[in-house]
Amino acid sequence: MSKYFKEIETNMSKEFLFVLDEAREIAGIPFVINSAYRSPEHPLSIKNPSSSHIKGLAVDIKATDSNTRFKIVKALMTVGFTRIGIADTFIHVDLDLDKTQNVIWTY
Repeated sequence: MSKYFKEIETNMSKEFLFVLDEAREIAGIPFVINSAYRSPEHPLSIKNPSSSHIKGLAVDIKATDSNTRFKIVKALMTVGFTRIGIADTFIHVDLDLDKTQNVIWTY
């Protein structure tokens, strides 16, 4: 059971949520989740059928300023996440081992 993310537990990987909880603890700030699990029928899943969100292995965390982005990314990397996407308004993180590791990309 997740300490911080009970509202998104359904269809999410327990291992992913455990590590995400650790990152949230280290960051010391709330992680507002914009997107978590997406069904295969979700419009964004249809556009991107290989999305890690479909597997319950990804979230998008709200981050609208540089200080928040820094705290979130630092905490995610501290706990071992190696797949991070950075956008103007959110940070994507996933634990999808079927995809390339040790990457940070921008949107």
